[in-house]
Amino acid sequence: MNLNEYQKLAQRTANPKLDKEKKLINAALGLGGESGEVQDVIKKHLAQGHALNVEKIVDEAGDVLWYLAELAEVLGTTLDEIAAHNIKKLTQRYPEGFSTERSVNRE
Repeated sequence: MNLNEYQKLAQRTANPKLDKEKKLINAALGLGGESGEVQDVIKKHLAQGHALNVEKIVDEAGDVLWYLAELAEVLGTTLDEIAAHNIKKLTQRYPEGFSTERSVNRE
């Protein structure tokens, strides 16, 4: 499955009653909430002695991806386009791959 196929399938479970503004709010708040759930699992591992629950992180990361798909849909773009844009930006920022020097002295 590619990202655009995922986006299309994920939209089958989006609330069709939401207008564009409410979909945007849902996507933004959902991203924050689900990202927080990923953070919470890692916090429990690093600060509270829990075993690293990889399955739970994967589950919550999937929810993050769902909300990214919702955001892409509302913006009239695709996950593939977002991914390609991000790679272009990173390639310009780090043409030879990551370097601490370029990171520290970034414009």
